[in-house]
Amino acid sequence: MKLWTWKRENLPSLSHAFRTALAATISILLGRLVGLPEAYWAAIATVVVMQSPLGDTVPLAIERIVASALGASIGAIESTYFGPNLFVFALATLLLGLISFVLRLEKVGYSYACITLAIIVMIPRAETPWIAAAHRFAEVSLGILVALAVVAVWREERRLFENTTAK
Repeated sequence: MKLWTWKRENLPSLSHAFRTALAATISILLGRLVGLPEAYWAAIATVVVMQSPLGDTVPLAIERIVASALGASIGAIESTYFGPNLFVFALATLLLGLISFVLRLEKVGYSYACITLAIIVMIPRAETPWIAAAHRFAEVSLGILVALAVVAVWREERRLFENTTAK
């Protein structure tokens, strides 16, 4: 009995692995260059975006940036007025779901907003919540933009029809 199934087109190729490694490294380097305190969030965002299906990369990237802004904003408000209160965190997560529904963000965007919210609210920090939120938004947005740039410059070869060759 198999515990999982797989599709050939979803397996990472050597080229995809190199592209992802390059993009994640560029994200960290740029994050450090501009002085972002936790540049690894840029690399994490890059890796996530690099796994998107080719045709969905740009729309999902835009949705993730919008969702990160929402999660960071709600997280900063919650942290400023309530701190890491689990009841308020649950309400904020619900609020993000309602906002995502109104804005027609898909589950991918909603999950990004919730992840950003959790990072802002639940991780103790020395800086004010608004500074932490701005840093997270900048780091994640940088990672998404680097992924888009690498995907635009270094396209993966895809055949229109499987198992065909030119004659």
